[in-house]
Amino acid sequence: MIFPENKNSLVTPASGLGLLKRILSACLLTVVIALSLILVTGTPPAFATLTDDRFDGTIYALYAGNGSLVPPKVKLADSFKRHKPVLLVFYTDDSSDSKQYAIVVSQLQEFYGREADFMPITVDSLPPQPSPELTEPSHYYEGFVPQTLILDQSGKVVFNERGQIPFEQVDDAFRKVFDLLPREKSIPLKRRVVNELNVELSK
Repeated sequence: MIFPENKNSLVTPASGLGLLKRILSACLLTVVIALSLILVTGTPPAFATLTDDRFDGTIYALYAGNGSLVPPKVKLADSFKRHKPVLLVFYTDDSSDSKQYAIVVSQLQEFYGREADFMPITVDSLPPQPSPELTEPSHYYEGFVPQTLILDQSGKVVFNERGQIPFEQVDDAFRKVFDLLPREKSIPLKRRVVNELNVELSK
């Protein structure tokens, strides 16, 4: 048997452990450098917020604090049979405008939810082609989100607007449907704050 002349070339358990530590240190350093580069380049986080168009869940539960609005409790045909006014809102969960407008819809339900049926409809659930039937929500969809409609007791469209509509504008339409006094002749409606997010957005 031939032994190496240099004793330092022998691999011992202690030297193997040192090698393993150096490899782990190099790997850790690589990970730290990679994470630092990601942070320095300003890569946005993978979390959605109120002001972006990313999906992060059901917007009526997350931003309006009112998950009871979706899915709607009744069908449009049932509202027509009961001669009950309807608020139709077309939205998507990954639209910043829809996210912000969900708060307004929830506040409107606070005042009119007992007398009118509220139906937020996600456009992802609609068929590709609009239905010719007046009792189908897709009949009223015009390709924009959010889109808000009010149908009166007879099923007639009395309000149809696109985008984020102020609370007061929809309130005025509801006042006409229910034959209420105009805002300037009645006590102003005071909106209840649902959660901390609504506090910031209602200022």
